Amino acid sequence: MRPTPDEQEDARLFREAVRDVKPLSTDASVADRPAAERPKPYPRARFSRADRHAVLLESLTGEVDDPELAGGDHLVYHRAGVQTQVLRKLRRGQYRVQAEIDLHGLTVLEAKQALRLFLANALDRQIRCVRIIHGKGLRSGHRGPVLKGAVSAVLRKTAAVVAYVSARQVDGGTGAVYVLLSN
Repeated sequence: MRPTPDEQEDARLFREAVRDVKPLSTDASVADRPAAERPKPYPRARFSRADRHAVLLESLTGEVDDPELAGGDHLVYHRAGVQTQVLRKLRRGQYRVQAEIDLHGLTVLEAKQALRLFLANALDRQIRCVRIIHGKGLRSGHRGPVLKGAVSAVLRKTAAVVAYVSARQVDGGTGAVYVLLSN
């Protein structure tokens, strides 16, 4: 079968295009090797060290980067499996508050330590509901409510905390939280 005139023209154009091409040398230097034959560089996580450092700094400074906290909004948190009715009762203040702690005037570090001791004591005494007063952060300036963020972080990391919500207005509003503890 003979090539068509179009096929002949394509072949001529191809030969013309590759006329000055020279074959690759058989020298086996690394620079001349195809990329598939070069040894691959050792894999390393470029950002993991920086990420670990940033998390450490964030945990030490106690800065509040959560936009929900900065605006003075209500805190709401519950573990998986908590019924909405339980959360609703907690929000309405229908659980009897059996103990409370006021963290006003404490530094973040002092507040975290005091809160951990308070929660441990409440669990030892088998207390079910507590109120934590952290304040609204009105004197914190541009940083927003610093203690509010610290309290929220400690409560989320405490396994015995089932749920917490901002208190009713008569009990401190967004400057306090009701905390429901497991038995």
